[in-house]
Formats: sequence, C-alpha cells, structure tokens
Amino acid sequence: MLYDSIGVGYTTARRTDPRWMSAILAALGGARTVLDVGAGTGSYEPTDRVVYAVEPSSEMIGQRRDGAPPVVRAVAEALPVKDSAVDAVLAVLTVHHWADWRKGIAELRRVAPRRVVLAYDTRLHTEFWFVREYVPEIAELELSRPSAPDIAGELGADTMIPLPVPWDFTDGVFPAYWRRPEAYLTVRDTCSALAQAPRHAVERGLARLRADLADGSWHERHRDLLELDEYDAGFRLILSR
Repeated sequence: MLYDSIGVGYTTARRTDPRWMSAILAALGGARTVLDVGAGTGSYEPTDRVVYAVEPSSEMIGQRRDGAPPVVRAVAEALPVKDSAVDAVLAVLTVHHWADWRKGIAELRRVAPRRVVLAYDTRLHTEFWFVREYVPEIAELELSRPSAPDIAGELGADTMIPLPVPWDFTDGVFPAYWRRPEAYLTVRDTCSALAQAPRHAVERGLARLRADLADGSWHERHRDLLELDEYDAGFRLILSR
C-alpha cells in the first residue's frame, strides 16, 4: 500500500486549503449524507453533515483527527455499502491511485446519485516546470494515470470546474509550490509523484534545482510566474448528478 510508506507525517504537508474546501462544499450542494472514498486523513470532509469514510491505508487512518467521521478500511473498487446508500460520494485526488479506476468509478455511481470527484489533467501536470526542467521521468508516470477528462467521461459528468492553485496554497499537492521552488528540496516524502519517480532521477533533478536557485537562473527563467497569484495546474472538480 503506497500510503502506508509515504503517508508518514502526511498531515504536516497536506493541510486543508479553505478555497478548495469551499468549492467542494458548493459541489456537494444539499447532500445530507456523504461517503468520502479514498478519504486519507480526511482533509476535505465536510463538518456540517453526516460523513462516512473509506480508506485502504492504515497509516492514513491513524492520522485522522480525533472526532473524525467513522472510517472503514476498504478500496474504491469494492465499497462496503448498499446501492444509493448516501446522497453524495466524494473522491479527492484519489482516483489515480486506484488499481482499477473504471471499476471504482462504477462503484461511485452505484452508491450515490451525486458524485463529486477532484482529479487533474495529467497532460498539464507533465507541462509543469518541475517536470519539464528537472525530473522529466515524472511525465511517464503521470501519463499512465487516468486524466480528469477521462474520469469525467466515465462518470457521465455534468460539469468540470477548474480549481487553480493559489501561490500560497496550504495543501502540498505536487504543483502546490509552483511559485515557491525552494519547497521542492524538502517535500519529496509526502508527494506521490516524487516518491514514485526513480530515486536517481529525483536526486539529479533536485541537485539541478538547488544550483539554479543558488545562481538565480530559476528566477530569471520564471520571472512571469512570480507575477501570478494563481496557476492552473490542471486540477478539476468533476460533478455528476
């Protein structure tokens, strides 16, 4: 289980960002009961309605806050709930980790009439400066994962809403530090894209980034990014009703 190894200390780097939380709450609408699939530590679980959680990693379950919604250890491909058991199902940045993502999507459709999935466009992730300039090996990994448009099609989505990443984003997703490059020197162990890339490639890329930060060449090349308040890294909130 991937997150049993890289999930240690997850809550330190991956903290709920209120701007994404607001978008998720709006997408859930009036749903009174929610099943959070691939719930992890529960970063984006609502507190104003009844929530149940499903998570396969014992490491992640162990980091859930006191008083968090009840959680069952299970996988998305075999949800331990009845048909139409809840008003809405939520899946935040998890589909790309599922062994059989299409089977998992079918399960989301089975258990709830409203489905809210946060995923990302893998093509845009491969164009991210860190991948393009420092660890291009990550591109192969990303392109092997289901992309937001594919997930939307399988889900029969009504809407796909872009979720830009603010420059001061608090949730340490892979592109979160697009304007704070120094952070990539220390966040490797809590980022699946870096944790799953070949170790030698990551070490090489980080050494190059460290040198580019020291001599100012990164800032020179990316002067335009430093003027932006937010960046579209491909994250999409997918709604199916």
